[in-house]
Amino acid sequence: MSVLYIAVPVAIALGAAALAAFAWTLRSGQLDDLETPPFRAVFDDPPTVPRSRSKGSDPKAAADGRNPSAGRPQPT
Repeated sequence: MSVLYIAVPVAIALGAAALAAFAWTLRSGQLDDLETPPFRAVFDDPPTVPRSRSKGSDPKAAADGRNPSAGRPQPT
C-alpha cells in the first residue's frame, strides 16, 4: 500500500510530461501537414550541379548565384 504513495505521483508526473510534450508539438506546428511527408520519399530529388562544372567556367551558373566562387579572384 505504501508503494502507491510513490507510484501515483510518478504516473501523474509522466502523464503531465506527455501532455506537455504533445501541447508543445501542436504549438510548434509539427502536426500541421500530415499528408505531404509520406509522399516525400516517393518524389525524386531536384538535380544538382556537378562539382566539375561549378568551378567558375559556367557564366550562367555565376549569373543566377549557383556558383559561390563567382567574383572571387582565381588562384594562379
